[in-house]
Amino acid sequence: MLNIREKREKLEEYMICPYGKLARESAGRVRPEPACEVRTCFQRDIDRITHSKSFRRLKHKTQVFLQPEGDHYRTRLTHTLEVTRIARTISRALELNEDLTEAIALGHDLGHTPFGHAGERALNILMEDSGGFRHYEQSLRVVDRLEKDGRGLNLTAEVRNGIVRHTNDPLADTLEGQVVRLADRIAYINHDVDDAARAGILSDRDIPEEISGVLGGRYSVRIDTAIRDIVEASYHRGVVCMGPQVAAVMDTFHDFMYCNVYLNMKCKSEESKVYGILSAIFEYYTAHPEKLPEDYRTIAADDGLARAVCDYVSGMTDHFAVSKFSEIFIPSSWSVL
Repeated sequence: MLNIREKREKLEEYMICPYGKLARESAGRVRPEPACEVRTCFQRDIDRITHSKSFRRLKHKTQVFLQPEGDHYRTRLTHTLEVTRIARTISRALELNEDLTEAIALGHDLGHTPFGHAGERALNILMEDSGGFRHYEQSLRVVDRLEKDGRGLNLTAEVRNGIVRHTNDPLADTLEGQVVRLADRIAYINHDVDDAARAGILSDRDIPEEISGVLGGRYSVRIDTAIRDIVEASYHRGVVCMGPQVAAVMDTFHDFMYCNVYLNMKCKSEESKVYGILSAIFEYYTAHPEKLPEDYRTIAADDGLARAVCDYVSGMTDHFAVSKFSEIFIPSSWSVL
């Protein structure tokens, strides 16, 4: 039988520029495995992430707006898919490894909490004495430790590196990981404008001229401008970056969104409730570890109770967290027959 993987690896030598990462040059997995005859190692990582429980849960996790009324607001899953498409477009244009880029993009937010960044802030406070909580570190923990009943997904070193470095410094070791970092920023700033307009907080007309004059006045135009700028600034240079003007305007755009959307009372008004829900659940399971699911009790024995409870709470969807809070703390109705 023709070994499709070997044929694909050979094609990569012609399709991927010298700065990209060839699948056959991967540093491999923590636990070595026989190679697949059909898929490269990065293709296998895409499949493992896509079929994971944590990936499926992203569809019920908030992006910015908590419990929004309407079907068109972004969730953590739709954000992930938008990042993936932007990242693949950039990666293809720069002749990098699209499969590696896609795997990192699909896995970059697997460790996000319920209730968006409000949930992340809540868990960071609750875990203050145990090292804190950062979603990018939790994303790596999900794929390394929590998935597959504690066995993890055993992803390649390049995908794991791109996941844990998609937000903060240092930069990812591969250009593909650096592409995902920029794609993430392009995606969330622009789609948060779209969602904010849907929520009646602002519209495209409210974006200052110093931003719209450079990036464009519409959602699709702004994304296209950013992608084109990255490709022009980075093509065959061994770096992934924006040009100075667009980079500066994107910083201004982020500051504008922070002041007008992320700190807007309509977004922030429910945040104290998020802390109340998550802290109550966290403290309950810390006081009653026997109530944790069996796999998390195993984690508690190995990694400590606080970390196990954090793993359980951070993996919850918004709806499950509310339901679990109600189950634990709100008396159920009853009737006399």
